[in-house]
Amino acid sequence: MNWDDLRYFRALASTGSLSAAARMLGVEHATVARRIVSLEEDLGLALADRRGRRWTLTREGERIAMLAERVESETQAIRRAADGARSNLAGTVTISAPPALAAAMLCPPLADLQRQHPHLTVQIIGEARAAALDRSEADIAIRLTRPEGGDLTIAKLARMDFRLYASPGYLAAHAERDWHFIGYMADAPQQAALTAFAKERPFRFHASTLEIQQAAARAGMGIAALPDFMAAPDSSLAPATPGRILISRDIWLVVHSDLRRNAAVQAVTQHLRTAFARG
Repeated sequence: MNWDDLRYFRALASTGSLSAAARMLGVEHATVARRIVSLEEDLGLALADRRGRRWTLTREGERIAMLAERVESETQAIRRAADGARSNLAGTVTISAPPALAAAMLCPPLADLQRQHPHLTVQIIGEARAAALDRSEADIAIRLTRPEGGDLTIAKLARMDFRLYASPGYLAAHAERDWHFIGYMADAPQQAALTAFAKERPFRFHASTLEIQQAAARAGMGIAALPDFMAAPDSSLAPATPGRILISRDIWLVVHSDLRRNAAVQAVTQHLRTAFARG
C-alpha cells in the first residue's frame, strides 16, 4: 500500500469533499480523486460512495478513516520525536581541517553551536593532508582542493583570498625591487603564485606552516603570501601591494555520503554553512 494515498484519503474524510481536501493539501481535486482510487485498488475496498457531487464514506471507508487518523497522529509523534532529538544533540563529531583555518574560522561558529547543544562534542584534527573519510579518519573534512572521486557530499563554503604581507618596517626599508620572499614548503597554489610574482628575486626563508610564515613576516624576514583572515587583523603586518589579491582559493566542506543524515554531523555542517554564508 502507498502510505501517501492514505494521507489523501484522511484529508477527504476530515473535510468531507474533494475540493476542500485539495485545498488542504495544496493540489488539484483530480489528484485527490486519483489517490483515493489507488488506495481502494490496493485495499480491494470501496471507501467512498461517488453518487452525486459529494463523496460520502462507505462503512468500510469510515473504519479506514478512523485508522488513518491514528496513523496521522503517530506520524506527528515521530516528527515531534525527531525535532526533540535535533534540539538535544549528543555525540562526537570529528573535523579534519588546515590548522590556521580551523583556529580562525571554525572555532567561533562551533563554540556557538556547542552553547546551543551542550552535549555535543567536537574534535578538530589540524592537518594539511586530506583525511580519508572512507576510512573514518574524520566525519567532516574542510579542504582547500575539491576532492575528486569517492562517495562524498561536497559543498563550497567560501573563498579565501591570499595577499602579500610584510612588517611595516620591512616595507619602509626595502624598495620593491629588493624584496626577499618567505616561501611555503609545500606544492600549494599560493606558493606557485608567489614564485611567479617574485620572478628573479630570492626566497631567503621557507616554512612548513602558515603560522610560521606569518611569524617570519612579523620579524621582518621578507614578503609572505598569507590569507586575509590571518594577516588582515594582525597590526604588526601591512599589505605589500594594497588592493591586489595574489590568489583566491575555494574552501570546501566534505562529508562521506553515508553520514550526511547523521543528526550531529548534519547539525555541524549546516551550522558551518550558515556561519560562512554570513561572512
